[in-house]
Amino acid sequence: MQMICALLVFETPKLPRPLSELSPWLDWLAIPESDLFAVLEHQQHRRFIKTHTPLDGLPLHDDVHYVVVARDPLDMAVSLYHQGGNLDRERIAELTGTESRPARAQLDLVTWMTNWIRWSGHYAENLDSLPGVMWHLSDAWERRDAHNVVLVHYDDLLANLPGEMTRLVDELGFAVEPDQVESLAGEATFAAMKGRSRELIPDHRGVIKDADQFFRQGRSGAGVAALPGTLLNEYRERASELAPAELLEWLHRR
Repeated sequence: MQMICALLVFETPKLPRPLSELSPWLDWLAIPESDLFAVLEHQQHRRFIKTHTPLDGLPLHDDVHYVVVARDPLDMAVSLYHQGGNLDRERIAELTGTESRPARAQLDLVTWMTNWIRWSGHYAENLDSLPGVMWHLSDAWERRDAHNVVLVHYDDLLANLPGEMTRLVDELGFAVEPDQVESLAGEATFAAMKGRSRELIPDHRGVIKDADQFFRQGRSGAGVAALPGTLLNEYRERASELAPAELLEWLHRR
């Protein structure tokens, strides 16, 4: 989504700076707040800022658009598992000024997802947990009719990227012509992003163990494929307690 916004803002895949600098991650505590705000203050183009914070944790302004990208939560969990295993936790602790924790043993995927499904704390304590994810998406779902809130499903981006980009042109008020959208869309595919990963997302602070695995596979269905039937049923029952049926139908469709 960051790349899509960059393509619509600059109307070219030749970006003036790395994507991660054009679209800074607001929640990333390794970047000093003063540096982050200085970057944003000096930007002359239309700003597009990344955040993992749910909408109820953000200042909401009528003249700002909020694009919420959703994915089947099980696929999101598989991605989170692999991304988490690719992070240098000691380096992150050094950058954020927090206490370095001993490296934890890497659980196998099914064990890790079992814990993820069964975690039962308050959503605000762990926004990456199943309760946290469902709160984030349920809150956005309730706001989906607001004039400045746009929900996007990852599977729709995979199935029809030019069509989804055209929808965003209309929703976000860009002036990009349809034939130009078609030509730009190829630069926002998973394969194209993976091929340019070191250019687009340079790891200047050294927090990623293997930069080539930052973009791993990008496919859908990995979560369902990974779980035994009993655990999949447990997930579905838990999800039904945490989110409205209409949202779950939208998230889980194939």
